[in-house]
Amino acid sequence: MALHERLRRLDDYRELSGFKTEPAQMRAAGPGKIGELRLGFTRRGDRSVLSDLYRVAPLLVQQALYWDEAMPELPICAIISVGGGILQGDRYTIDISVGEGACAQVTSQGANRIHQMDANYASQHQEVVVGADAYLEYLPDVTIPYRDSRFINDTDLIVDESATVIYGEMMMTGRKHHHASERFGLDLLSMSVNVRRPDGRRLFTEKVLIEKGNNTGDFAAVMRGFDAFANIMCLTPPETAERIKARMDTNWPDENPRAISGVSALPNGAGLMLRAVGIESYDVRREVRRFWKVVREEARGRTLPEEFLWR
Repeated sequence: MALHERLRRLDDYRELSGFKTEPAQMRAAGPGKIGELRLGFTRRGDRSVLSDLYRVAPLLVQQALYWDEAMPELPICAIISVGGGILQGDRYTIDISVGEGACAQVTSQGANRIHQMDANYASQHQEVVVGADAYLEYLPDVTIPYRDSRFINDTDLIVDESATVIYGEMMMTGRKHHHASERFGLDLLSMSVNVRRPDGRRLFTEKVLIEKGNNTGDFAAVMRGFDAFANIMCLTPPETAERIKARMDTNWPDENPRAISGVSALPNGAGLMLRAVGIESYDVRREVRRFWKVVREEARGRTLPEEFLWR
């Protein structure tokens, strides 16, 4: 899909109808506000390589690194935002492809900060294509929406039936330690994922939509008492999904839980979904790593290395 078609597709979303005013500083989608990133991974011999790289600031990937001692054939790429966060009028596109039999891990350098806005909105469109018997870990760091921010992220996952993908989004309710008004102080946070097979068969769509003035997010059965949440999906063959689910117990402590999490089946035999809520981002990240570890062990026969001390 051409860049202008992607931008128009997002601009037509209903929830953006009230955020079409132009910023006073620089027009939306103007020069320097369109970030593009393309990553392509292929298998060569006993390991996979980053064989295709295209980048337009403020999105940047420097090179693939191989620091995972538990899976030394795995190229790891960190997405860097040289703009210091997402601003009003920004438009990002990210394309990731993993060829047949290849593997890759894509993450982000740090938290994704959505800055305060007084006009327009910011958007990101992602297309991820994963071939036969391929394996992808795409787990960006937490998204932090500032007060009055408007952000929409639309992701298309095209995954072969024999491949395994772990993809997800970790989010905060706002800058909770900055000011009380930051918690659910955003104007709009819209995160959707559309999953289909290479032949075009649609499996499901998952969408999180939080709008200012809708207090259902703070209901007792949703986010009351918690400020971080994660939706992590594992797209994998049914037999692998069964083994993963058998090892994932629901985490629901009786008293004063730091985090609550559980795993459920995705539609059409697509795989599994982990949903987690926590008091802080690191509480949710702990639940994500627990799921991630089991996915890698069952899908690839490898485990996760110890988490870095600074995480």
